[in-house]
Amino acid sequence: MADTRIKFGKADRSEELFSEIAQENAKRIAEDGKDRWGNQKNNKSSQLRKFYDELVMWHDKVFEHGIVDRTVRYKELAPFIKMLCAKVSYARGRGHVTASYEDLFSHVVRSINGPETLKDAKLFIEAFMGFYKAEEK
Repeated sequence: MADTRIKFGKADRSEELFSEIAQENAKRIAEDGKDRWGNQKNNKSSQLRKFYDELVMWHDKVFEHGIVDRTVRYKELAPFIKMLCAKVSYARGRGHVTASYEDLFSHVVRSINGPETLKDAKLFIEAFMGFYKAEEK
């Protein structure tokens, strides 16, 4: 089950979102991906990086220089952003990520409802990936 403390937007964002909350989730996901000998079997950082990279790509398309109304641009691209849930589900089905990562990433994507929350989601996954790389070893 996804961490209910992960909330985006100025009104709901915890001051620990990009620090303690991201680190705790990184540690949990890293442990969940290890086999009984402690080797990283699932949730390899290279696989998780692909999801982060795609989220960054959508963020950049919404925040492109010259886009006057980011809300309109977000609404045009929202179906493609939300499709990330299907992609992470497919990766879980292939055994590349665990259900816990799918839950986390899907929760993050489903929490996006506009440009501001998209930016928060990108920053959260960025922080998560930073902590994850240290935990994966």
